[in-house]
Amino acid sequence: MFTGRIEHTATVTEVIGDVLRVKSAIPVTPGGAVCLDGIRFTAEPADAGEVRVVVTDETRRRTTLDRVAAGTTMNVELPIAAGDRIDGHLVQGHVEGVGKILRVTVEPAGQRVWIKPPDRLLAKLVAKSSVAIDGVSITVAEVLKDRFSVVLVPNTLEKTTLGGLAEGDRVNLESDLLVRMARDGQGPELLRAVSQLPWAGQLSGEVGVQKVVAQIAAGGGVVVWDPTAESEGDVVFAGERFRPEAMTFLLTLACGHTTIPSAADVLKRLEIPPMPGEGDRQGTAMHVSIDLASATGTGVSAAERAATIRRLAAADAVPTDFLRPGHVFPLAARPGLLGERLGHTEATVALCLAAGLAPVGVCCEVMRPDGVMAGPADLEQFTLRWELPMIDIHDLVRWL
Repeated sequence: MFTGRIEHTATVTEVIGDVLRVKSAIPVTPGGAVCLDGIRFTAEPADAGEVRVVVTDETRRRTTLDRVAAGTTMNVELPIAAGDRIDGHLVQGHVEGVGKILRVTVEPAGQRVWIKPPDRLLAKLVAKSSVAIDGVSITVAEVLKDRFSVVLVPNTLEKTTLGGLAEGDRVNLESDLLVRMARDGQGPELLRAVSQLPWAGQLSGEVGVQKVVAQIAAGGGVVVWDPTAESEGDVVFAGERFRPEAMTFLLTLACGHTTIPSAADVLKRLEIPPMPGEGDRQGTAMHVSIDLASATGTGVSAAERAATIRRLAAADAVPTDFLRPGHVFPLAARPGLLGERLGHTEATVALCLAAGLAPVGVCCEVMRPDGVMAGPADLEQFTLRWELPMIDIHDLVRWL
Protein backbone atom coordinates (compact mmCIF):
# COMPACT_ATOMS: atom_id res chain seq x y z
CA MET A 1 0.00 0.00 0.00
CA PHE A 2 1.27 3.47 -0.90
CA THR A 3 0.23 7.07 -0.24
CA GLY A 4 0.90 8.69 -3.62
CA ARG A 5 3.08 11.28 -1.87
CA ILE A 6 6.08 11.31 -4.22
CA GLU A 7 9.40 12.63 -2.96
CA HIS A 8 11.73 10.93 -5.44
CA THR A 9 12.05 10.20 -9.14
CA ALA A 10 14.38 7.76 -10.88
CA THR A 11 15.71 7.17 -14.39
CA VAL A 12 15.40 3.97 -16.41
CA THR A 13 18.90 2.80 -17.33
CA GLU A 14 18.12 -0.39 -19.21
CA VAL A 15 15.23 -2.46 -20.55
CA ILE A 16 16.18 -5.99 -21.59
CA GLY A 17 13.36 -8.44 -22.20
CA ASP A 18 11.14 -8.37 -19.14
CA VAL A 19 13.77 -6.82 -16.85
CA LEU A 20 13.62 -3.10 -16.06
CA ARG A 21 16.60 -1.43 -14.37
CA VAL A 22 16.17 1.96 -12.73
CA LYS A 23 18.81 4.22 -11.19
CA SER A 24 17.49 5.35 -7.81
CA ALA A 25 18.85 6.71 -4.56
CA ILE A 26 16.08 4.97 -2.59
CA PRO A 27 17.28 1.68 -1.05
CA VAL A 28 14.87 -1.15 -1.88
CA THR A 29 15.22 -4.52 -0.19
CA PRO A 30 15.07 -7.52 -2.57
CA GLY A 31 11.62 -9.04 -2.24
CA GLY A 32 10.21 -5.75 -0.97
CA ALA A 33 7.56 -3.70 -2.73
CA VAL A 34 8.23 -0.59 -4.79
CA CYS A 35 5.86 1.59 -6.82
CA LEU A 36 7.12 2.89 -10.17
CA ASP A 37 4.83 5.31 -12.01
CA GLY A 38 1.87 3.96 -10.06
CA ILE A 39 2.65 0.27 -10.68
CA ARG A 40 3.43 -2.04 -7.77
CA PHE A 41 6.43 -4.34 -8.24
CA THR A 42 8.41 -6.77 -6.13
CA ALA A 43 12.07 -5.72 -6.21
CA GLU A 44 14.65 -8.18 -7.51
CA PRO A 45 18.27 -8.32 -6.26
CA ALA A 46 20.17 -5.37 -7.74
CA ASP A 47 23.38 -3.38 -7.41
CA ALA A 48 23.61 -0.47 -4.99
CA GLY A 49 21.85 2.62 -6.31
CA GLU A 50 19.66 0.54 -8.60
CA VAL A 51 16.14 -0.90 -8.57
CA ARG A 52 15.51 -3.98 -10.70
CA VAL A 53 12.01 -5.32 -11.42
CA VAL A 54 10.39 -7.82 -13.76
CA VAL A 55 7.68 -6.45 -16.05
CA THR A 56 5.19 -9.13 -17.12
CA ASP A 57 3.26 -9.13 -20.38
CA GLU A 58 0.09 -8.46 -18.37
CA THR A 59 1.64 -5.31 -16.88
CA ARG A 60 2.73 -4.10 -20.30
CA ARG A 61 -0.79 -4.57 -21.68
CA ARG A 62 -2.47 -2.69 -18.86
CA THR A 63 -0.05 0.20 -18.27
CA THR A 64 2.22 2.69 -20.02
CA LEU A 65 5.19 0.35 -19.66
CA ASP A 66 4.48 -1.02 -23.11
CA ARG A 67 6.58 1.91 -24.36
CA VAL A 68 9.14 2.39 -21.60
CA ALA A 69 12.74 2.95 -22.71
CA ALA A 70 16.14 3.86 -21.28
CA GLY A 71 16.19 7.51 -20.20
CA THR A 72 12.55 7.56 -19.05
CA THR A 73 12.02 9.29 -15.70
CA MET A 74 9.66 7.56 -13.26
CA ASN A 75 8.00 8.42 -9.94
CA VAL A 76 9.21 6.16 -7.12
CA GLU A 77 7.61 5.36 -3.76
CA LEU A 78 8.16 2.70 -1.10
CA PRO A 79 5.16 1.14 0.70
CA ILE A 80 3.66 2.45 3.92
CA ALA A 81 5.51 1.44 7.07
CA ALA A 82 4.24 1.53 10.64
CA GLY A 83 4.03 5.11 11.83
CA ASP A 84 4.01 6.70 8.36
CA ARG A 85 1.63 9.56 7.58
CA ILE A 86 -1.26 8.62 5.28
CA ASP A 87 -2.72 12.11 4.68
CA GLY A 88 -6.06 10.62 3.61
CA HIS A 89 -4.82 9.07 0.35
CA LEU A 90 -4.16 5.39 -0.34
CA VAL A 91 -2.70 4.02 -3.57
CA GLN A 92 -2.61 0.28 -4.22
CA GLY A 93 -0.29 0.22 -7.20
CA HIS A 94 -2.87 -1.65 -9.31
CA VAL A 95 -3.41 0.46 -12.43
CA GLU A 96 -7.10 0.60 -13.39
CA GLY A 97 -6.58 2.19 -16.79
CA VAL A 98 -4.39 4.32 -19.03
CA GLY A 99 -5.49 7.89 -19.66
CA LYS A 100 -4.61 10.29 -22.47
CA ILE A 101 -3.61 13.91 -21.85
CA LEU A 102 -6.00 16.13 -23.80
CA ARG A 103 -4.80 19.57 -22.79
CA VAL A 104 -2.34 21.31 -20.44
CA THR A 105 -2.89 24.99 -19.54
CA VAL A 106 -0.99 27.32 -17.23
CA GLU A 107 -2.97 28.85 -14.35
CA PRO A 108 -1.97 31.11 -11.44
CA ALA A 109 -1.98 28.12 -9.07
CA GLY A 110 0.08 25.89 -11.39
CA GLN A 111 -0.99 23.79 -14.38
CA ARG A 112 -4.44 22.41 -15.18
CA VAL A 113 -4.32 19.05 -16.93
CA TRP A 114 -7.31 17.50 -18.72
CA ILE A 115 -7.24 13.70 -18.99
CA LYS A 116 -9.49 11.29 -20.88
CA PRO A 117 -9.69 8.02 -18.90
CA PRO A 118 -11.43 4.73 -19.79
CA ASP A 119 -15.20 4.99 -19.25
CA ARG A 120 -15.18 2.39 -16.47
CA LEU A 121 -12.70 4.49 -14.49
CA LEU A 122 -14.40 7.81 -15.17
CA ALA A 123 -17.51 6.48 -13.43
CA LYS A 124 -15.48 6.05 -10.21
CA LEU A 125 -14.11 9.60 -10.11
CA VAL A 126 -15.69 12.32 -8.01
CA ALA A 127 -14.74 15.99 -7.92
CA LYS A 128 -12.64 16.86 -4.84
CA SER A 129 -11.71 13.21 -4.30
CA SER A 130 -8.30 11.78 -5.19
CA VAL A 131 -6.85 10.00 -8.21
CA ALA A 132 -3.36 8.59 -8.69
CA ILE A 133 -1.67 9.77 -11.91
CA ASP A 134 1.54 7.84 -12.56
CA GLY A 135 1.56 7.07 -8.83
CA VAL A 136 1.06 10.69 -7.72
CA SER A 137 -2.06 11.27 -5.63
CA ILE A 138 -3.86 14.40 -6.90
CA THR A 139 -7.21 15.98 -6.08
CA VAL A 140 -9.74 15.80 -8.91
CA ALA A 141 -10.83 19.33 -9.87
CA GLU A 142 -13.65 18.65 -12.35
CA VAL A 143 -15.37 15.63 -13.89
CA LEU A 144 -17.11 16.07 -17.25
CA LYS A 145 -18.80 13.64 -19.64
CA ASP A 146 -15.65 12.05 -21.04
CA ARG A 147 -12.77 13.65 -19.11
CA PHE A 148 -11.58 15.03 -15.82
CA SER A 149 -9.11 17.69 -14.77
CA VAL A 150 -6.54 18.17 -12.01
CA VAL A 151 -4.49 21.18 -11.00
CA LEU A 152 -0.80 20.51 -10.45
CA VAL A 153 0.69 22.85 -7.85
CA PRO A 154 4.35 23.99 -8.05
CA ASN A 155 5.54 21.41 -5.48
CA THR A 156 4.08 18.56 -7.57
CA LEU A 157 5.53 20.01 -10.79
CA GLU A 158 8.96 20.18 -9.16
CA LYS A 159 9.12 16.84 -7.35
CA THR A 160 7.36 14.50 -9.80
CA THR A 161 7.36 13.68 -13.49
CA LEU A 162 3.94 15.29 -13.97
CA GLY A 163 5.53 18.65 -14.72
CA GLY A 164 6.63 17.28 -18.08
CA LEU A 165 3.20 16.14 -19.25
CA ALA A 166 2.13 17.29 -22.71
CA GLU A 167 -0.88 16.79 -24.98
CA GLY A 168 -1.03 13.24 -26.28
CA ASP A 169 0.98 11.68 -23.43
CA ARG A 170 -0.36 8.56 -21.70
CA VAL A 171 -0.54 8.13 -17.92
CA ASN A 172 -1.36 5.33 -15.50
CA LEU A 173 -4.52 5.94 -13.48
CA GLU A 174 -5.92 4.51 -10.26
CA SER A 175 -8.96 5.74 -8.35
CA ASP A 176 -8.57 6.38 -4.64
CA LEU A 177 -9.12 3.32 -2.45
CA LEU A 178 -10.73 5.27 0.39
CA VAL A 179 -13.30 6.76 -1.97
CA ARG A 180 -14.09 3.34 -3.46
CA MET A 181 -14.64 1.78 -0.04
CA ALA A 182 -16.77 4.70 1.14
CA ARG A 183 -18.93 4.59 -2.00
CA ASP A 184 -19.44 0.85 -1.50
CA GLY A 185 -20.88 1.53 1.95
CA GLN A 186 -17.79 0.26 3.78
CA GLY A 187 -17.22 3.28 6.03
CA PRO A 188 -16.69 1.45 9.37
CA GLU A 189 -14.59 -1.24 7.67
CA LEU A 190 -12.55 1.52 6.02
CA LEU A 191 -11.62 3.01 9.40
CA ARG A 192 -10.63 -0.37 10.80
CA ALA A 193 -8.62 -1.17 7.66
CA VAL A 194 -6.61 2.03 7.88
CA SER A 195 -5.83 1.30 11.53
CA GLN A 196 -4.49 -2.13 10.51
CA LEU A 197 -1.99 -0.85 7.92
CA PRO A 198 0.55 -2.20 7.13
CA TRP A 199 -0.64 -5.55 8.58
CA ALA A 200 -3.66 -5.95 6.32
CA GLY A 201 -3.82 -5.64 2.55
CA GLN A 202 -1.05 -6.65 0.19
CA LEU A 203 2.25 -7.56 1.83
CA SER A 204 5.51 -8.59 0.19
CA GLY A 205 8.98 -9.92 0.78
CA GLU A 206 10.26 -12.16 3.56
CA VAL A 207 8.61 -10.08 6.29
CA GLY A 208 5.28 -10.26 4.46
CA VAL A 209 5.52 -14.05 4.19
CA GLN A 210 6.35 -14.31 7.89
CA LYS A 211 3.22 -12.28 8.74
CA VAL A 212 1.09 -14.53 6.54
CA VAL A 213 2.49 -17.71 8.15
CA ALA A 214 1.83 -16.26 11.61
CA GLN A 215 -1.77 -15.54 10.61
CA ILE A 216 -2.24 -19.14 9.42
CA ALA A 217 -0.66 -20.51 12.60
CA ALA A 218 -3.10 -18.47 14.68
CA GLY A 219 -6.06 -19.96 12.82
CA GLY A 220 -6.70 -16.86 10.73
CA GLY A 221 -7.21 -16.46 7.01
CA VAL A 222 -4.95 -14.98 4.35
CA VAL A 223 -5.34 -14.25 0.64
CA VAL A 224 -2.89 -15.76 -1.84
CA TRP A 225 -2.82 -13.91 -5.18
CA ASP A 226 -1.70 -15.74 -8.31
CA PRO A 227 -1.04 -13.14 -11.04
CA THR A 228 0.11 -15.58 -13.71
CA ALA A 229 -1.53 -19.00 -13.92
CA GLU A 230 -5.08 -18.22 -12.78
CA SER A 231 -5.13 -14.44 -12.20
CA GLU A 232 -7.23 -15.16 -9.12
CA GLY A 233 -6.93 -14.81 -5.37
CA ASP A 234 -7.93 -17.45 -2.83
CA VAL A 235 -8.69 -17.10 0.86
CA VAL A 236 -6.64 -19.74 2.70
CA PHE A 237 -7.06 -21.25 6.18
CA ALA A 238 -5.38 -24.15 7.99
CA GLY A 239 -7.64 -27.21 8.13
CA GLU A 240 -6.46 -28.19 11.60
CA ARG A 241 -7.86 -24.96 13.08
CA PHE A 242 -10.80 -24.38 10.78
CA ARG A 243 -13.96 -23.16 12.50
CA PRO A 244 -17.63 -22.91 11.38
CA GLU A 245 -17.34 -19.11 11.36
CA ALA A 246 -14.56 -19.34 8.78
CA MET A 247 -16.70 -21.63 6.60
CA THR A 248 -19.56 -19.14 6.79
CA PHE A 249 -17.17 -16.36 5.75
CA LEU A 250 -16.06 -18.31 2.68
CA LEU A 251 -19.62 -19.20 1.67
CA THR A 252 -21.14 -15.75 2.10
CA LEU A 253 -18.29 -13.31 1.44
CA ALA A 254 -15.58 -15.02 -0.62
CA CYS A 255 -18.28 -16.76 -2.72
CA GLY A 256 -15.95 -19.06 -4.67
CA HIS A 257 -15.70 -22.87 -4.60
CA THR A 258 -14.30 -24.08 -1.28
CA THR A 259 -11.82 -26.96 -1.58
CA ILE A 260 -9.46 -28.76 0.79
CA PRO A 261 -5.84 -28.92 -0.45
CA SER A 262 -4.10 -31.84 1.22
CA ALA A 263 -0.86 -33.71 1.09
CA ALA A 264 -1.27 -36.64 -1.30
CA ASP A 265 -0.18 -39.18 1.34
CA VAL A 266 -2.96 -38.02 3.67
CA LEU A 267 -5.60 -38.77 1.03
CA LYS A 268 -3.97 -42.10 0.21
CA ARG A 269 -3.88 -43.11 3.89
CA LEU A 270 -7.55 -42.23 4.29
CA GLU A 271 -8.51 -44.08 1.07
CA ILE A 272 -9.93 -41.00 -0.64
CA PRO A 273 -9.34 -41.72 -4.33
CA PRO A 274 -8.91 -39.31 -7.24
CA MET A 275 -12.00 -38.34 -9.19
CA PRO A 276 -12.23 -39.92 -12.66
CA GLY A 277 -11.55 -37.87 -15.77
CA GLU A 278 -8.81 -35.69 -17.18
CA GLY A 279 -9.30 -32.80 -14.74
CA ASP A 280 -9.36 -29.06 -15.27
CA ARG A 281 -7.08 -26.81 -17.35
CA GLN A 282 -4.79 -26.05 -14.41
CA GLY A 283 -4.00 -29.68 -13.60
CA THR A 284 -5.81 -29.62 -10.23
CA ALA A 285 -5.79 -33.09 -8.65
CA MET A 286 -9.42 -33.39 -7.52
CA HIS A 287 -10.39 -36.27 -5.24
CA VAL A 288 -13.72 -37.81 -4.31
CA SER A 289 -15.81 -35.58 -2.06
CA ILE A 290 -16.44 -36.59 1.55
CA ASP A 291 -18.63 -36.05 4.61
CA LEU A 292 -17.95 -36.83 8.26
CA ALA A 293 -19.55 -40.21 9.02
CA SER A 294 -20.40 -39.27 12.59
CA ALA A 295 -22.35 -36.13 11.60
CA THR A 296 -26.08 -36.16 12.17
CA GLY A 297 -27.16 -33.70 9.46
CA THR A 298 -26.77 -33.57 5.70
CA GLY A 299 -23.12 -32.46 5.88
CA VAL A 300 -23.90 -29.15 4.17
CA SER A 301 -23.99 -26.78 7.14
CA ALA A 302 -20.97 -24.64 7.95
CA ALA A 303 -20.52 -26.48 11.25
CA GLU A 304 -20.58 -29.95 9.66
CA ARG A 305 -18.29 -29.00 6.80
CA ALA A 306 -15.81 -27.46 9.27
CA ALA A 307 -15.95 -30.64 11.39
CA THR A 308 -15.29 -32.77 8.30
CA ILE A 309 -12.27 -30.65 7.42
CA ARG A 310 -10.81 -30.75 10.95
CA ARG A 311 -11.16 -34.52 10.99
CA LEU A 312 -9.42 -34.80 7.62
CA ALA A 313 -6.49 -32.91 9.17
CA ALA A 314 -6.39 -35.05 12.31
CA ALA A 315 -3.38 -37.34 12.66
CA ASP A 316 -5.53 -40.19 14.05
CA ALA A 317 -8.20 -40.05 11.31
CA VAL A 318 -9.05 -43.37 9.64
CA PRO A 319 -10.84 -44.18 6.34
CA THR A 320 -14.08 -45.14 8.09
CA ASP A 321 -14.39 -41.60 9.50
CA PHE A 322 -15.72 -40.43 6.13
CA LEU A 323 -18.62 -41.05 3.78
CA ARG A 324 -18.00 -40.88 0.02
CA PRO A 325 -19.20 -38.84 -1.88
CA GLY A 326 -20.09 -35.84 0.25
CA HIS A 327 -19.98 -32.05 0.46
CA VAL A 328 -16.28 -31.40 1.17
CA PHE A 329 -13.90 -31.48 -1.79
CA PRO A 330 -10.28 -32.57 -1.19
CA LEU A 331 -7.46 -31.74 -3.62
CA ALA A 332 -4.07 -33.44 -3.71
CA ALA A 333 -0.99 -31.23 -3.64
CA ARG A 334 2.06 -32.24 -5.64
CA PRO A 335 4.79 -33.80 -3.46
CA GLY A 336 7.23 -31.01 -4.34
CA LEU A 337 4.64 -28.35 -3.46
CA LEU A 338 5.47 -24.94 -4.97
CA GLY A 339 8.72 -26.26 -6.33
CA GLU A 340 6.74 -28.63 -8.55
CA ARG A 341 3.55 -26.70 -9.32
CA LEU A 342 2.71 -23.03 -8.86
CA GLY A 343 -0.89 -23.45 -7.71
CA HIS A 344 -3.16 -22.47 -4.83
CA THR A 345 -3.38 -26.13 -3.83
CA GLU A 346 0.36 -26.33 -3.26
CA ALA A 347 0.51 -22.84 -1.70
CA THR A 348 -2.15 -23.80 0.86
CA VAL A 349 -0.35 -26.96 1.98
CA ALA A 350 3.01 -25.17 2.03
CA LEU A 351 1.60 -22.46 4.31
CA CYS A 352 0.13 -25.05 6.67
CA LEU A 353 3.47 -26.85 6.94
CA ALA A 354 5.35 -23.58 7.43
CA ALA A 355 2.97 -22.80 10.31
CA GLY A 356 3.79 -26.16 11.93
CA LEU A 357 0.34 -27.58 11.26
CA ALA A 358 -1.04 -30.64 9.48
CA PRO A 359 -0.68 -30.56 5.66
CA VAL A 360 -4.40 -30.00 5.13
CA GLY A 361 -5.81 -26.57 4.39
CA VAL A 362 -8.85 -24.77 3.04
CA CYS A 363 -8.95 -22.42 0.06
CA CYS A 364 -11.72 -20.55 -1.71
CA GLU A 365 -11.56 -18.14 -4.64
CA VAL A 366 -12.75 -14.58 -4.10
CA MET A 367 -15.57 -13.62 -6.46
CA ARG A 368 -17.11 -10.18 -6.85
CA PRO A 369 -20.85 -9.66 -6.18
CA ASP A 370 -21.44 -9.48 -9.97
CA GLY A 371 -20.08 -13.01 -10.42
CA VAL A 372 -16.73 -11.96 -11.94
CA MET A 373 -13.54 -13.25 -10.34
CA ALA A 374 -11.87 -10.57 -8.22
CA GLY A 375 -8.83 -8.86 -9.73
CA PRO A 376 -5.85 -7.49 -7.76
CA ALA A 377 -7.47 -4.16 -6.88
CA ASP A 378 -10.71 -5.93 -5.83
CA LEU A 379 -8.71 -8.39 -3.75
CA GLU A 380 -6.81 -5.75 -1.83
CA GLN A 381 -10.02 -3.88 -1.10
CA PHE A 382 -11.49 -7.20 0.10
CA THR A 383 -8.50 -7.88 2.35
CA LEU A 384 -8.58 -4.40 3.84
CA ARG A 385 -12.30 -4.60 4.52
CA TRP A 386 -11.92 -7.93 6.32
CA GLU A 387 -8.46 -7.21 7.82
CA LEU A 388 -6.66 -10.05 6.04
CA PRO A 389 -3.07 -10.06 4.80
CA MET A 390 -2.53 -10.77 1.09
CA ILE A 391 0.61 -12.25 -0.48
CA ASP A 392 1.74 -12.94 -4.04
CA ILE A 393 2.29 -16.65 -4.68
CA HIS A 394 5.73 -15.84 -6.11
CA ASP A 395 6.76 -14.42 -2.72
CA LEU A 396 5.80 -17.77 -1.17
CA VAL A 397 8.03 -19.55 -3.69
CA ARG A 398 10.94 -17.29 -2.79
CA TRP A 399 10.63 -17.04 0.98
CA LEU A 400 8.88 -20.15 2.34
